[in-house]
Amino acid sequence: MVKKIITLLLPWTLRRKALNKWFGYQIDISAKIGMAWVFPKNLIMKAGSKIDHFTVAIHLDKIHMEKATMVGRSNWITGFPSGSDSLHFAHQYSRTSELFLDEESAITKNHHIDCTNSVYIGKYSTIAGYYSQILTHSINIMENRQDSAPIHIGNYCFIGTNTVILGGAVLPDNSILGAKSLLNKACRDSWKLYGGVPAKPISDIPKTAKYFLRKDGFVY
Repeated sequence: MVKKIITLLLPWTLRRKALNKWFGYQIDISAKIGMAWVFPKNLIMKAGSKIDHFTVAIHLDKIHMEKATMVGRSNWITGFPSGSDSLHFAHQYSRTSELFLDEESAITKNHHIDCTNSVYIGKYSTIAGYYSQILTHSINIMENRQDSAPIHIGNYCFIGTNTVILGGAVLPDNSILGAKSLLNKACRDSWKLYGGVPAKPISDIPKTAKYFLRKDGFVY
């Protein structure tokens, strides 16, 4: 705990070196963490990746951020590390508590990401707006125990504000999840707008839409 507090007080150039040396992290020289409490067991931040101020990321096996990825301000990212002596999730031997952001993807601000199981966010995808919840775990009523399932968000996806995505959900490549929607299953069809509670296909997305053609993750 003392080392964690010390790193938080250091200027970034020294803090990056301390995080890599003391915690075994792999933070690229061009990556950056703001005034944020980010201490998973393992952290990989590739070139140009960034975690903004006031984000908390704790109790995870791993956070992996590919190049030019971004986690914005005031996000809450937690999990339940594997290998614990706890009875919770003891039946899930292969479970990994991990957040993986692929190239040029982004999480904006004020979201809650539960990584009790793995959460994958594909290339050029955006968790947009505010107050979305990505929740990989819940209580299995039939078995009377805590249970979890991974979440997969494909490449070039757009997640609208204030959505809920539950364990086992899949949003395929080139898809939109509309604001205030609930995604609770694996969807298969790309180039669709999904929306509602629970979410279902609403309309096709024109393949000329420029969001899905961009080569730069930043949206002007």
